[in-house]
Amino acid sequence: MTIQAFDRVHLDGTGIDRITEAEVVAVVRDSLARGRGGRILTPNIDILRRAQADAECRRHLDDADLIVADGMPLVWASRLGGRPLPERVAGSSLIWSLSEGLGRDGRSIFVIGGTPARANEKDGATRAADRLAGECPGLRVAGTLCPPFGFDRDPLMYEDYCTKIAGASPDLVFVGLGYPKQERMITRLRSLLPQGWFIGCGAAVNFVAGDIERAPRWMQRTGLEWAHRLGTEPRRLAGRYLRHDAPYALRLLAQAPGQRARAR
Repeated sequence: MTIQAFDRVHLDGTGIDRITEAEVVAVVRDSLARGRGGRILTPNIDILRRAQADAECRRHLDDADLIVADGMPLVWASRLGGRPLPERVAGSSLIWSLSEGLGRDGRSIFVIGGTPARANEKDGATRAADRLAGECPGLRVAGTLCPPFGFDRDPLMYEDYCTKIAGASPDLVFVGLGYPKQERMITRLRSLLPQGWFIGCGAAVNFVAGDIERAPRWMQRTGLEWAHRLGTEPRRLAGRYLRHDAPYALRLLAQAPGQRARAR
């Protein structure tokens, strides 16, 4: 299902909504007021690349109500292709803007992800939720969950977690487990919470909790946030970024002008 008010720009077979961050917040608030839930997916270059051959990735995209560009290369490709996306809409920004918007309506969030609790300290999900509630007046926290590594391989634990989340009846669920774990959990939860909204937000929970520093704004604006992430987590990200994502991004940008010419 998609939000019909926005048309989509197609990049290598994936439709991206021509929508601003402020419009995303407005759509979610209006949908909640009407008792309608939904799913936001924020593809970056890595997800766009995976969608070419990964059937599960395509199912996640097909299930999304809003698909927004979380990556400047997608915005650049849309401009080169002659149908520009208005802006980058990152999950790490939406966690703030959606929380602020839902706070205006006195609505609730559930935060999933973050780092495990250390001695005399709350876990990352709880610290992120506390910060969001503290800085977004009116926002309520329905609950938090910081599952241990490997929880998704334990069916009983997984089911218990889903039951807990559904029982809290949140209006919006932020799932920061990384792709594809977060999207798999969202798929599972949608049938249990049909009137709620969901967004897989990757490292955003860690950013808000203060466990990982987000790139400076100038790097975000110029499309260099990936370089900052690579510098902070080189062992985990180097192979994916340099061996797979960077060559794909270059091909996407190189092919975009041809798409523009064919559309004339």
